[in-house]
Amino acid sequence: MSAPQPRLGPLDGLLVADFSRVVAGPYAAMLLGDLGADVVKVERPGSGDDTRGFGPPFVGDGGQTSSYYLSINRNKRAVAWDLATADGQAKARALAERADVVIENFKPGGAAKLGLDYEEIAATNPGVVYCSISGFGSSGEGAQLPGYDFLVQAVGGLMSITGDGGPEGQPRKVGVAVVDVLTALFASNAVLAALVERSGSGRGQRIEVDLLSTSLAALINQASTYLTTGSIPRAMGNRHPSIAPYETLAAADRQFVVAVGNDGQFAALARVVGKEQMGTDARYARNAERVANRDEMIAELEGALSTRPAAEWVDLLNAAGIPSGIVNDLGEAFALAEKVGLSPVVQVTKTGGARWPASDPDPGAQVASPMRFSRTPVTYRLPPPRLGEHSAEVESQLGIDSDRDPR
Repeated sequence: MSAPQPRLGPLDGLLVADFSRVVAGPYAAMLLGDLGADVVKVERPGSGDDTRGFGPPFVGDGGQTSSYYLSINRNKRAVAWDLATADGQAKARALAERADVVIENFKPGGAAKLGLDYEEIAATNPGVVYCSISGFGSSGEGAQLPGYDFLVQAVGGLMSITGDGGPEGQPRKVGVAVVDVLTALFASNAVLAALVERSGSGRGQRIEVDLLSTSLAALINQASTYLTTGSIPRAMGNRHPSIAPYETLAAADRQFVVAVGNDGQFAALARVVGKEQMGTDARYARNAERVANRDEMIAELEGALSTRPAAEWVDLLNAAGIPSGIVNDLGEAFALAEKVGLSPVVQVTKTGGARWPASDPDPGAQVASPMRFSRTPVTYRLPPPRLGEHSAEVESQLGIDSDRDPR
């Protein structure tokens, strides 16, 4: 008997039709691809996914593809089909009717016009898990609103609690499309739950995820503060509204982060900086009092911290069990992950993924998945595809005859 073939990941054998573009949908599909699913990315001929042009920098495919596109499209096969034509729609339906999962972010009503809505696909593929991603939902006033991460960070309240705070402070967006990323995580999580349910019922279902609901859900304690007290949270810079000291503190040369999570850690912090009496001071001994007396406490701590550089304090505090660290740039962050043994970078090629030193930039380098499995690990099988790279291959597998170059 021949030995069984190794699985490509927990989702090996599942087919995902990715009709989405830009960030949230493609990232959700990539996460499923990392887990072993066969993801087929459907793009417009000629231009492809918008993110192919999000640059500079352009590094892949001979310097023609943006690093943005490369970051969210590995482990996919790409086809270029014109969904404005009957031929393209027929190919898309053939794919969707075979897929275990469909991910789409068409404008509301767009999928129905193409014959790719859930009802149409489920009629012949009742087991399909169909995930729709939108900015503000598929019904009501929000259905026609454009869903962009920056916009949702603003209207969803995230920017109101991000920034320096105070009368002169300006609201700030997070430095990455964080709402899109979180939406992708919610979407992929929902898809996995629906697949588990399908294993018992044999039936698929439609999932809807939107950016605004994701943003509100991600506000956790800040949203809870508003809902339970009616108080409107405001930006506080690097300070935490309910924990102190949980912020940046100034040392002799630069600021660094101290994240004191309980009263015992604060007492240890006070000892390390030579202010042991602060650990028993009624103004600071408990977290609620530290929050109420934050300004006086920080002034006293920073007076002591001014005697040494930040790196020395970080070593001393970490040795005492007090979470602290330098504010790293991305180079330093990747170097730290390498140092602690996380292997954060892989080079994804058509022959698979291999560890790649973070100190050696390369167009094939990718951030490694943070998911680790003991038996069915994440696999890196395909680099982000060129536009239409796999059209002929996929069409052949679907039984579609095509000798045209769809690009």
